[in-house]
Amino acid sequence: MTQQAGKPFLYVVVCAAGIAADVGELIGAAQRRGWEVGVIATPVAMNGFFDTAAVETQTGRPVRSAWRTPGDPRPFPPPDAVVVAPATFNTVNKWAAGLADTLAVATLCEASGLGVPVAALPCVADALAAHPAYQESLIRLRGMGVRFGEPYSGENRDTAGFPWERGLDLVSR
Repeated sequence: MTQQAGKPFLYVVVCAAGIAADVGELIGAAQRRGWEVGVIATPVAMNGFFDTAAVETQTGRPVRSAWRTPGDPRPFPPPDAVVVAPATFNTVNKWAAGLADTLAVATLCEASGLGVPVAALPCVADALAAHPAYQESLIRLRGMGVRFGEPYSGENRDTAGFPWERGLDLVSR
């Protein structure tokens, strides 16, 4: 396990869904369980889907969304685990296809290749979840060892129902 001040390091990958506004719940739960946390967001998620300043204060680290240049130091240590929450239709499909066109998706592709435990908490509308490409992506990602939480459609606006801590349970087993 990679250690940062004696604690394992968790990457939280945040995608653009309304529920992302509550990602601080996942971060707080992870910290209470002894994790150091770094957040990587999709570029669209950075456009107001969550409070980046609050997350940076909570983690003590910058939120990453863009690749660093070759001369820049790595802002986070290697992950001991990754939780992608909320995991959107677009990110799940790109990840399964290996289309690493953003830092967030590239991080997921790389973590899977390194054998790092990865959990995904999907937030996908029912109509999109029924799409054959999405269903095939879930099968492929499960075959790669990705652990999935229960589906959440996000359509009912019940933010209290999103299983933030389930992601931590999935990477801890």
